[in-house]
Amino acid sequence: MANTSVQDLLRKLPGVDALLQLEPLREALTQHPRKLLLESIRHVLEEQRQRILDPKGSGASVNLEPSHLVQLILQRLVQVSDYALRPVINATGIVIHTNLGRSLLPQEAIERLALLCRSYNNLEYDLEKGKRGSRYVHAEAILCELTGAEAALVVNNNAGAVFLVLNTLAQGKEVIVSRGQLVEIGGSFRIPDVMRSSGAILREVGCTNRTHARDYEGAINGETALLMKVHTSNYRIVGFSSEVSLEELTALGRTHGLLVIEDLGSGSFINFAPFGLQGEPTVQETVRGGADVVTFSGDKLLGGPQAGIILGRKSLIEKCKKNPLTRALRVDKMTLAVLEGTLRLYRDERLAMEQIPTLRMIATPLSVLEERAAKLAAMISGADAHSIFEVTVEPNASQVGGGSLPAQNLPTFVVAVRSERLSTQKVELFMRNYTPPLIGRIESDRFLMDARTLQDDEFTVIQQAFKSLLATIVTD
Repeated sequence: MANTSVQDLLRKLPGVDALLQLEPLREALTQHPRKLLLESIRHVLEEQRQRILDPKGSGASVNLEPSHLVQLILQRLVQVSDYALRPVINATGIVIHTNLGRSLLPQEAIERLALLCRSYNNLEYDLEKGKRGSRYVHAEAILCELTGAEAALVVNNNAGAVFLVLNTLAQGKEVIVSRGQLVEIGGSFRIPDVMRSSGAILREVGCTNRTHARDYEGAINGETALLMKVHTSNYRIVGFSSEVSLEELTALGRTHGLLVIEDLGSGSFINFAPFGLQGEPTVQETVRGGADVVTFSGDKLLGGPQAGIILGRKSLIEKCKKNPLTRALRVDKMTLAVLEGTLRLYRDERLAMEQIPTLRMIATPLSVLEERAAKLAAMISGADAHSIFEVTVEPNASQVGGGSLPAQNLPTFVVAVRSERLSTQKVELFMRNYTPPLIGRIESDRFLMDARTLQDDEFTVIQQAFKSLLATIVTD
């Protein structure tokens, strides 16, 4: 492009003040802060300036019409005004979806949270004694009631729970762990790294696929603080494999006067075997199995908020509470409110299965999923007057997710959508950028929506999303 053409185009770029006088932008000032509008104007003008100056571009293609610039500015204004953390619709079929916020919370817990957040509360106040109390008592009693543990402590997440236990009970000492249990969870967070940071010294024993009691016993020495068992929540070793049971490990620990801790990871209070899912020990079973300390997450199979829960012998839990690091890992009133609200439902397992969304979604009968998928498919097809989409209901598989019950699928039904007029990738992109975003998955060149993780009040929203997409196709 000749320099004169570039200069001509640059001169045609309107100034900020001139754009602010346009009626649509003056109207925007009544709904948005002036600072955000100015940022949006400057952002769009700079984008156009860079397009004009781009030696590989064509300046003639730059649209500097005021109406077009206003449209770009208003789009930018909406983007910068929106919340960063937003609700999305989970159509992936992954119940505990780490990227999408893990477990949905029970309504009772949400209501309890709202009540305690809009009022003062006794977070660290002992109402009986009329003086300062401890925040850790609020969930402790019910955790002990439900699990049979002597004492409990809640911190900010399970990695923090493991870190605190090891730092308190094994700093500078050896911790013996099976090589096959040195797990890495999402975000490249590894058990060996947690142990190293805690000040404990890792002592690996056994082989990746097979570890025996004699491997632990052979590694015990004067520097050994405890024996550790880690439930491999996010993977499975199959075939020629074996591991030492908790009962064997606790017996070995008692023989040598060593503590035994188990990191359960997911922390289920429910036996999922009736739903075709195997290999997830319950917290209650682990406590009865004799572990001195048990740790697990609050926002996985428990179905509550992000939290790290520590159960165990009272003397050991008291040591953890007195560790200065506990303050750095402590939970706030919101976590405690939601956790207690969730735990109370477990007093009646039937009620828990009905009202805790994570449990309800896992246990939804296949016949119900087929009905729900058929309903959604009919709603989408009913909005498609031009038959642009091919919409079918098909059997598929869901996952529990969150590192829980890996390599085990739940049979489900999905709504599959494809079109000859629009690529599946464009359908997925449109849905992901819709408000609220609809997150599905692509499989065999079709956009899939799993009925298991969809909520009933989201069906109308999904139908409207497809109506909006159809409008763009018909217009084109």
